[in-house]
Parts: sequence; C-alpha cells; structure tokens
Amino acid sequence: MTAPALEIAVDGPTGARTAFAAGADRVELCQALAATGGLTPSAATIDAVLAAAGAPERVAVLVRPRGGGFVYAPEEVGLVAADIADGVRRGVGAVVVGALTAAGELDRRALDQWRRAAGDADLVFHRAIDVLPEPAAIVEDLVACGVRRVLSSGAAARSIDGRETLSALVSAAQGRLEIMAGGGVRVEDVPALLACGVDAIHLSARQPSGDTAPSGPGGGDPGFEVTDEAIVRRAAAALRRAALVQQPRRTGP
Repeated sequence: MTAPALEIAVDGPTGARTAFAAGADRVELCQALAATGGLTPSAATIDAVLAAAGAPERVAVLVRPRGGGFVYAPEEVGLVAADIADGVRRGVGAVVVGALTAAGELDRRALDQWRRAAGDADLVFHRAIDVLPEPAAIVEDLVACGVRRVLSSGAAARSIDGRETLSALVSAAQGRLEIMAGGGVRVEDVPALLACGVDAIHLSARQPSGDTAPSGPGGGDPGFEVTDEAIVRRAAAALRRAALVQQPRRTGP
C-alpha cells in the first residue's frame, strides 16, 4: 500500500520552499497560473525549484506553450518536446503535458513524441482529460503511451463534484496509472476525494499577497498570489487523517 501524496501547484522557488516546509510531497511548477491555468516555466525557475526540492521526484514541471485549448500544431508539439528535453536535462522528475485532436480524441502522436523526449522522467497527463466526455475511456491509450500519472477534476469545475468520474478513472487504471484529484480543491474536500481511491491530491493553496504596488498601464492587474503555508499545512494534515481512515480500503498497485 502506498500513502497518498500531496502536490501543490507553485510558480517559483518561494512557493516551492513554502510548500515543502508545510508538508507537501511534491510540487507542480508552472508560470502564469492565475492568468492562464499555467504555462511552461523558465529554465532559471526550474533550476531554482529543483534546488529547493532537493530531489528530482519532488518536482513536476508543466510544459504548455500557450493558453487556450489542447489541440496543437506540429510546431507547438515540437516546441513542447524541446522544453521537455531541456527540463529533463536539468533534472526534473516529471513533466506534465496534455494534447487532444481536433476530433476530441487523445493525440497519441504528440504523446509518443513527448514520451521519447521525457526519457526516464515520469510523463503526467494534465486536465486536458477533463475536456473529454468520458475521461476513463482513454485510460488504456494513456497506459500505452507511457503515461504514469493523470491529473483530473473528474470533468467538473471542482473535483468534489467529479467524484463519480474520478472513481471510474481509478477503476479503469487498476493501479497502472496514478490518479490525482485536482481542480478547485479545498482542504475540507480531501477526505471525500481520498474515498474515491485516488492516489494523490493536487491544489494550489494560494492567497493574495497583499502587495498594493501599482502595476501601471502596461503591467496587468495589480497584486499577485502566493502559496499560503497555512493552507498547505491544513491540507497535509487532512490528507494524513483521511489516509488513516481509508487505509483498510486502499491497496497499492
């Protein structure tokens, strides 16, 4: 039996250090999280977060070249492959990707190329899966493409409302994929999500920074968000408590 993991979405080394100090098992690193849902972080940011983590398996890097949907042109697929290879050279333990075809199916060609670029690093499929009408229907294809972990909200705006689909993903995966619940997760949701059988919980644990410095006419909205240590600590404690309750019902792969 494997203990469930807590993953925190962060946008830099400060957030990563906060998350790890408060009990996170790993982080997903991205940039522009609030504005776009996350984009590929810079090389310098990756290096700094790896230094804060101390171990490659504690860092998953989102590789997403732009906002919007997940149907990518060949040039974009190649760009993602290059960013994956660069991240792996720098030492990341996992890369987070997702691609669909215009017909609303899994883009296996893109995933195959990205799997080769990832080498020994874990390939994680992100919430592009939640665009599909039946996320569990692509589990076999994900396994065939070498995906090792899936992030899903159960095709709902908030994971707590997608529990039926999350349970279906767990059942379809049969231990071959790690299923991670993420999307609008609140600390109080953790026990119910863990009861679905998921292997990990993912949340952003963010709060406004309180910074009031003006950004000017060209700097976007004023203020920014930061990783909140108290939220991470509460989430870690909730996960530990819920895991103890669910322990007799959880079995490892």
